[in-house]
Amino acid sequence: MEYALVTGATSGIGIAVSRVLARKGYGIIMVSSSEKHLVQAQKSMAKRFPETKVYTIKEDLGQKNSAKNLYRKVKETGLTIDILVNNAGKGLIGTTDKICIKKDEELMYLNMVTPTILCKLFLRDMYKRKKGSILNVASTAAFQPGPYNSTYFASKAYIYSYSRAIRYEAARHGVNVCTLCPGTTDTKFFEKEGIKTPAWAMSAIKVAEYAIDGLEKNKAVIIPGKANKFFCIIPSELKLMAVAFLKKPGLIHGKTLY
Repeated sequence: MEYALVTGATSGIGIAVSRVLARKGYGIIMVSSSEKHLVQAQKSMAKRFPETKVYTIKEDLGQKNSAKNLYRKVKETGLTIDILVNNAGKGLIGTTDKICIKKDEELMYLNMVTPTILCKLFLRDMYKRKKGSILNVASTAAFQPGPYNSTYFASKAYIYSYSRAIRYEAARHGVNVCTLCPGTTDTKFFEKEGIKTPAWAMSAIKVAEYAIDGLEKNKAVIIPGKANKFFCIIPSELKLMAVAFLKKPGLIHGKTLY
């Protein structure tokens, strides 16, 4: 059986991707910082996919050395990772001077440092086998700055750029690196922000289906839905002003989005 390692796997896009991959016959290793959520997610997966082997690993990927710890724990299972899905991430809303430095550091570690280190570690194994795939989850936020959500938007721009670069390197080794850039998605992102999920939000399962279809076709960049594709071609200065307008009302400094 081939295995997929999915970070941030217990909710939203993460659990949706896990379900799509399980449906396709992959064993799943689910990673989260919450033991409670891992237990719930594993029970849900077992009920939906009784034939699928599902493993869980608790690791807070927003902390230093967490990527190396996760890699070590995966190696201890003896399983080979055929697909790495770097999905775990979070956002903070507020003006950059007011957001807690420690929270911003954790965001940068979770959204940028951890995926980078996981790519480096698992790519080495994939290169030896001349086989494997990586799906890095960025966002349509990668295509413009985001006032009042600055570090999050910048982190997604980093993931987009980094993923495109290592895709070029990995191709000669028979390894695929794809970047998912979803737009507004119906996850707990908005619930944690304390606002209603926008009516136009795409379902997490639909995003996941786009993602895995694009991964199987080895698409460099996967943007789910025509509306999101159109959004990406709007001049960045206009999008910047739109983001600033949408984020500023009711601002709560340093609030975690997801």
